[in-house]
Amino acid sequence: MSRQTIRPETQNGRQENPKRKTTPKQIAALVCVVLLVGMYVGAFVVACLDLGDSGRLFAGCLVATIGVPILLWLFLWCLEGSVK
Repeated sequence: MSRQTIRPETQNGRQENPKRKTTPKQIAALVCVVLLVGMYVGAFVVACLDLGDSGRLFAGCLVATIGVPILLWLFLWCLEGSVK
C-alpha cells in the first residue's frame, strides 16, 4: 500500500503552494557563509601565487572561522533583544 500526502486546497479546488519566508537570521547566516568562503578562496589564491604573507592570511582565516559566527550570533542576539 502506498501512502498519499494530503495537501491543503483553496476554495476553488486548486492546491496551494506555501512559500517559505526568509528570516533575517537566515539572511545573516548566508552572508556569513559567503564572507567565509570568499576569505578561504582569497587565502587559497594568495597561497598558490606565493604573494607573501600567506601564513598570516591563513592564520587570520582560522581566527575568522571561529570569530565571525560568534560575532554574528552576538549581533543577532543583541538585535533580537532590542526588537522585543
